[in-house]
Amino acid sequence: MKPRTFPRLLAALLAALLAACAVTQQDATPGQSSPPPQTPAARIETVAPAVAKPTPYPARAVTAPAPGSPARMHEMKREIAADKLAYATMPAPVTYEILQQQREDRERYGEIKDNPVKLVAEAPVSTFSIDVDTGSYSNVRRMLNAGRLPPADAVRVEELINYFPYDYALPRDGRPFAVHTEMAPAPWNHERVLLRVAIKGQDIAKQDLPPANLVFLVDVSGSMNSADKLPLLKSSLKLLVNEMRAQDRISLVTYADGTRIVLPPTSGAEKATINAAIDALRSGGSTAGASGIQLAYSAAQQSFIKSGINRILLATDGDFNVGVSDDRQLKSMIEEKRKSGISLSTLGFGTGNYNERMMEQIADVGDGAYSYIDSLMEGHKVLVNEMTSTLATIAKDVKVQIEFNPAVVREYRQIGYENRQLAREDFNNDQVDAGDIGAGHTVTALYELTLAGARGSVDALRYAPQASSDGAFASELGHLKLRYKQPEASTSQLIDFALQRSAIQPLDKASSEFRFATAVAGFGQVLRGGKYTGSWKLGDARELAATNIGKDRYGYRGEFLRLVDLAGALETKTVK
Repeated sequence: MKPRTFPRLLAALLAALLAACAVTQQDATPGQSSPPPQTPAARIETVAPAVAKPTPYPARAVTAPAPGSPARMHEMKREIAADKLAYATMPAPVTYEILQQQREDRERYGEIKDNPVKLVAEAPVSTFSIDVDTGSYSNVRRMLNAGRLPPADAVRVEELINYFPYDYALPRDGRPFAVHTEMAPAPWNHERVLLRVAIKGQDIAKQDLPPANLVFLVDVSGSMNSADKLPLLKSSLKLLVNEMRAQDRISLVTYADGTRIVLPPTSGAEKATINAAIDALRSGGSTAGASGIQLAYSAAQQSFIKSGINRILLATDGDFNVGVSDDRQLKSMIEEKRKSGISLSTLGFGTGNYNERMMEQIADVGDGAYSYIDSLMEGHKVLVNEMTSTLATIAKDVKVQIEFNPAVVREYRQIGYENRQLAREDFNNDQVDAGDIGAGHTVTALYELTLAGARGSVDALRYAPQASSDGAFASELGHLKLRYKQPEASTSQLIDFALQRSAIQPLDKASSEFRFATAVAGFGQVLRGGKYTGSWKLGDARELAATNIGKDRYGYRGEFLRLVDLAGALETKTVK
């Protein structure tokens, strides 16, 4: 460098620095000087004493990039790095649990409004689609284990009930499933009667399953870069690969900024090749989920097995932010694709930006089931223990309709199934989609009934015609009907029979399976706010469940007791 060059360079740098200071001064509030720069730790010391209650760190304004922005993943990485720095320097009583809760508050759940109490004189018919999803239970478990009570909209009571296998009798009449009913007083209100409608699907041994054409559709976007996401996803998929047979075909499709087939259709016998493809998965980029779904359907169609199992397993946190990301558009696209005979199930992973609403809804329209994988144990449950029910459909478009007799039943309320309600005329319309039953599936639905003569929740109509209790159907509580289709059929078949009032029995005489399902239903309702359970509490749910554990082959019911205890402790902590 020439001797005279350095002074000129130094002068230029000084001028640039003075200009930057002038801009900063102009940006400051009139009449005030610019605050000195602060480190993250200094910001905490300034903010924390100024609030009555500890607020989740970081106390900084963060504007997340809009969905579809290329900067989204980079911004998330900066947030995580800042959070780690903040946690290392934050004062008590702010904790990592509070910080984690702040991140989880970005999760998305569909709004659930409890089914209302209905007068039989006004609306005697209830119609709904069955539901075999279980994702709500494991998601609620994840939150409780993390030290927080779940938001009400994360609790779908029917999914909590249906998480557990029940010892219902198998079908004996050649149909794909058996239907059982049972009635006893509700433990939270002895003036009400619980009606349980239970379905048990015909089981199929793994070795007897039809050949399977499975497409793993794996989210490898930047949002999956977390131990409870892509690494857990890969380990879970390997569990399923270990169960595959030589006649099964497996493809692997990934999506992030783009989509690609990383493993063409491969025999289940080539486990090393499949596992190597899974091991090679790496996360990065934004999330073009809709494009991935389209490619997965295309791949499944090319290797379609007639009279076999053709299913896509979508594994993701549901954070679609590139391309089609609107739930309605995605559902419409999947509704059209399912006509090809290819079903779609969803496996949810992770926290923070988890889109549970989308995962549950697209599995519904894809003629599949939604599961949430919060641990490798849950991955084993869904993909190994319940492999046949996860993959093999034995009955589709299963609908339930009950007509209550106003001479015997005054009011009814269905517990759960809020987003599975159907119009009365949908029951006989074979064009209306409904839930499917997998091999060995158990499905349970509960109604709370107010019998005629008992004190009701809703005033009777002044001018309603009075039902007669001495007619031909005086002994019938209601009429139960189910419609279903065989997997390859387009026309439904009907099952129907009367519900007899004489079948009501004392709660202590009801089956252990009935009482355990009732305990889970009560637990779910209390977590949702307990609108209809009165003074019945979590401790009551635990007491009822503890005496009805049954065989509990996999320990699921024992774990439920521990979760109820944990929820009770968190509830007490929240009240204090």
